[in-house]
Amino acid sequence: MASLKRKVRWTSDMKHQLVELWEAQECLFKVSTKSYHNQNDMLRVLFSEYDVSGGHRMALLVFGGVRGRRYLTGEAGSSLHTVSGDAFTAQKSVDNSCSVLLSGCIMLAFPLKFPLFYFFIFSCFGYNSVFCDDNSNIPAIARYFSTKGRYEDVNSYLMEDILAANRSILQLPSAQCHEIHLTAIIRHGTRYPTVKNIKEMHQLYELVQRNASGEESWLREIQTQWRMWYTDDMDGRLVQKGVDDLRHLAVRLSKLFPSLISEQNLRGGLIKFITSSKHRCVNSTLAFKSGLTELWNIQDQEFDHAVNDSLMRFFDRCAKFLQDVDSNPLAVVEVDKFKSGPEMSGVLDKIADRLRVPHSDITYDLAQAAFYLCAYEFAIKTVNSPWCQLFDEHDAEAMEYVHDLKEYWKRGHGYDINSKSSCILFHDVFSRLDRSATENKSNQQVSETVTVQVGHADTLLPLLTLLGFFKDTDALTSTNYATQTQRSFRTSRMLPYAANLLLVLYDCGAGDLRLQPLLNEHSVTFPGLTGQQDSMPLYRDVKERYKDLLQGCDFETECKLFGPSAEG
Repeated sequence: MASLKRKVRWTSDMKHQLVELWEAQECLFKVSTKSYHNQNDMLRVLFSEYDVSGGHRMALLVFGGVRGRRYLTGEAGSSLHTVSGDAFTAQKSVDNSCSVLLSGCIMLAFPLKFPLFYFFIFSCFGYNSVFCDDNSNIPAIARYFSTKGRYEDVNSYLMEDILAANRSILQLPSAQCHEIHLTAIIRHGTRYPTVKNIKEMHQLYELVQRNASGEESWLREIQTQWRMWYTDDMDGRLVQKGVDDLRHLAVRLSKLFPSLISEQNLRGGLIKFITSSKHRCVNSTLAFKSGLTELWNIQDQEFDHAVNDSLMRFFDRCAKFLQDVDSNPLAVVEVDKFKSGPEMSGVLDKIADRLRVPHSDITYDLAQAAFYLCAYEFAIKTVNSPWCQLFDEHDAEAMEYVHDLKEYWKRGHGYDINSKSSCILFHDVFSRLDRSATENKSNQQVSETVTVQVGHADTLLPLLTLLGFFKDTDALTSTNYATQTQRSFRTSRMLPYAANLLLVLYDCGAGDLRLQPLLNEHSVTFPGLTGQQDSMPLYRDVKERYKDLLQGCDFETECKLFGPSAEG
C-alpha cells in the first residue's frame, strides 16, 4: 500500500473534474429531485439512466453521499458549494469528519484503475459506516449544551434522515379533521459565537498554549494541531449548518402539512414570513424559503418577508423588563450564587487539574469558554473536539444548570414580567388563529394559511412561559440543584438551534375546531388542558384556558415602568 500512495497524486484538475461530474447529477444535490431522498432511486439513476463510467458512478455516489451531502470541502477548509444571495456564503469550515473522510477516499481512489478504485471506495465506505454511524463523533456531554445544542440531538431520528417527517405526532381525533392554519414561531439556525464568547475563547486558548502541561492525547492535540479559528467578525452570524437547519425544517413541515405548506399556497401569497432584523434571523428566513423553492423547483418568482422587531424582539421594547430584569444584577443573584458555590467550584478545580494549571487560573468565564468550544465545534463542524475532554458528565450537568438558572430568571418563570413581555406576540398569534377560524366558518378561503415567524431563543422562551409550559413545582435556585435533576425546565431540550413552536388549527366538521401545539416536532399538551384528546383540544377550550390573558396581557400596560417591581 505504501507504493500505491507514492504513485497517487491528486491534482486540482482531478478535483474539478469530479465536481463537474457530480453537479451534473441532480439526484445527488437537488432537493426537488425525488431520487435525492431515496438511496435505491439514487443508485438506479446513477447506474441506469446516466452515461457515466463505472468508476465515476461510484465516485459520484460517495461524493453525493447517501444522506444527500450538499457540498464537498476543498483545500484550506473552504466550501465549494455556494448559493446566490446575501444569506448564503461559503463557510470557511470543514463540514464534518465524515465528509473529510469520504473526500480523502475519493482523492486516493479517483486516479486509480477501475478495480483498485472500487477497492478503495468500498474500503472507505466500510470504515465510514463504522466511523459515522456510531457515537464516536458525538461528545458524551452533547445532551447538556443548552441553547447551543443541535436540533438533531432533540430529534435523534433526524441523524439517519434529516428530511424524515414524524407523522406519528399527528393523531387526529377523526378522519374529518383537516388543517386550516399553521403558525410556526422558529428560532434561527446554528450560528457562530458572539464577540464576547470569542474573546473568552481566545483567553482560554492562550492560557492552555502557555501554561498547560501533560501527555494526554487531547491536550497535545489542542496545543499542536488545533488552531483558534474564531474571529470577531463572525459575531453570531448564521453558519452553513444554520442555513441547512431551516431549509430542512421547511421540507419536513411541508411533508407534515402538505395542504398548508404547498407550492400553490406559496405562489398565491398565502404563506407569510416575518423575521427579527438580526442577520441570523433574516438569513434563516431566507433559508426556510429556499428550502421550499428548491423543493418545488421555483425559479420564476421571489417571496417577500417582513422585518418586525416589535413582534420578534419584543424584549428590547419592554421598559419594565429591561429595567427590572435585563439590566438588574439582583435579578440573577441565584445564578451568581451557584457560580460561586461548591458544585461549580468543583468543576473549575477539575478543569485546572486536567490542564495542570493553578486553580486560580480557571474562572467561571474560562470554564464556560471551554464548554462553548466543545458545543460550537460540534454544532458547526460535527466534530468531537478535544476541548470536550475538559468535562465529564457531572461537570456538564452543572454547566447546563448555570445556563438554565440564567434563562429561568431572565426569560422564564423567575419573574412575571419575563413572560408578560411577550404579550404582543401572544395576541398576534391568537388574532391570526381567530381570523382563520372566522374565514373558515364563513366558507371563505383562509387568507393566511401559514405564518412563519423567525426570531430568537429569547423570543420563544417568554412565550412558552406565558403559555405555562415547563413550570416545575419548585423554582430553580442555587441551593436545590441536587433535587432538580428531573426538572422539566431544561433548555437543552426546549431551545436547540432551530427550535420551533407550531400551532396548528384544524376543522373537524360541524363547527369542531381544534388546536394542536407541537414543540420541536414533538406533541405537547397545553398546561391545564387534560382529557382524552389533550394533544389536540377544542379551540374554544384553549381560549377559555387563556381567557385572562386574551382579555388582558396588554403590552403597553405590562411594560410601563411605574407600578410594582418584577416579582416571581
